[in-house]
Amino acid sequence: MGNPKAFLTIPRQESGYRPVHERINDFSEVEQILNTSERRKQASRCMDCGVPFCHWACPTGNKQPEWQDLLYKGRWKEAYRILEQTCDFPEFTGRICPALCEKSCVLNLSIHEPVTIRENEVAIIEAAFREGYIKPVKPIRNGMKAAVIGSGPSGLTAANRLNRKGYEVTVFEKDELPGGLLRFGIPNFKLNKRIVDRRIELMKKEGIKFRTNTCVGKDIKAKTLVDDFDAVCIAIGSEVPRDLPVPGRNLKGVHFAMEYLSQQNRVLEGIKIPEKEIISARNRKVLVIGGGDTGSDCVGTANRQGAKSVTQIEILPQPPKDFNPATPWPAWPQILKTSSSHEEGCKRRWNLTTNMFAGDSKGCLKSVEIEEVEWTQPKEDGERPEMKLTGRTERVDADLVFLSMGFVNPVQEGLLKELSLKTDKRKNVSTDSRQMTSYDKVFACGDAVSGASLVVRAMASGRRAAEAIDRFLQGRTPFA
Repeated sequence: MGNPKAFLTIPRQESGYRPVHERINDFSEVEQILNTSERRKQASRCMDCGVPFCHWACPTGNKQPEWQDLLYKGRWKEAYRILEQTCDFPEFTGRICPALCEKSCVLNLSIHEPVTIRENEVAIIEAAFREGYIKPVKPIRNGMKAAVIGSGPSGLTAANRLNRKGYEVTVFEKDELPGGLLRFGIPNFKLNKRIVDRRIELMKKEGIKFRTNTCVGKDIKAKTLVDDFDAVCIAIGSEVPRDLPVPGRNLKGVHFAMEYLSQQNRVLEGIKIPEKEIISARNRKVLVIGGGDTGSDCVGTANRQGAKSVTQIEILPQPPKDFNPATPWPAWPQILKTSSSHEEGCKRRWNLTTNMFAGDSKGCLKSVEIEEVEWTQPKEDGERPEMKLTGRTERVDADLVFLSMGFVNPVQEGLLKELSLKTDKRKNVSTDSRQMTSYDKVFACGDAVSGASLVVRAMASGRRAAEAIDRFLQGRTPFA
């Protein structure tokens, strides 16, 4: 460890965001970068704890203390080599991960100033690309083929790992371009799509084939993949949004959040959208229902499109700002999060449920009736809080609503039937970290297994799936 006392003398310094008046006019990434000297100072704050909780909390098992120390010493290439062992795509997680590692950092638990692990991570991978440390790998082929359905974070990770192990990998993607959630779900102001393109091009150079505009079960039968490949990995995500079945739901102007976000990303990709299908917030009164990250992304997108006003409502109570005694570590801290999008202009309200949407004679949305709710405190451990309606209602003017209330977890058996898989079920199949399905040669990973979750968790699941497939095809014993 190069500087064992740095955490005592050097405060946490974040990169920060571009000025609001500048970033609000474009879709470029909002986060700035520190210079090399300041970045190394931030890495020096790592305490090299006896028990590194950051490593424990990271779904991919990143060895943060090791590469923090190397970064501080200016040994960027070595830092990258350690980072790449556990994280396939640091350029993604370094930009959009909520940094579970930082929530577990001892400096966060003690003084609420964790090491800037996420920012240090992206600094390492960008230096690796810039300095030419990253070059295409040419694996020795083993003669077997694997198909991956879906090119989101879990599918890309599974494909990358299988390819490195020598399998010929083909990725099937239903959309126009590969990337899944990374390309069509996350706004460009959080993840510039040239970053996605750069990684996809590298994977292509390493031998991975991508077949876009190909929906398995429609354009190609799943049974065909099972027959043509030695293994199939389902990584189609969890794309079924949770609906809000209240009166007026079918009025013009009520949309799912991801419908809106993916369309904007397509526009920025130069993909033509029929004029009658375009969703624009320009000069509109926007209401976002749901207080999570996807709702925040809608806020940022609506502001950039020139919305007249933006309001975001949440059914849960407003959480405390810095520390929540109800969710102490190691639980995920339920605290107030103010994103860059919120800073750009947004009215936020809590303890509100939606009763109905009201429209005009032409079927266009004009207002939303909301009602205040109260939450009862649990009387016993393990008991969930109960929501009660108060009867206190009000009308909110809105002509554009985005539903951002999460996604429905697809049940695996239903998923397989949807894909028209009719292969014979295997008898007495051992589960392999939840990646192996009950169908011969078919595996699953990411949100398709867990339900909607974090990109970093999807990547970890993709890695487990690749390992499970490799063990299966090499005739080794599955994991217990």
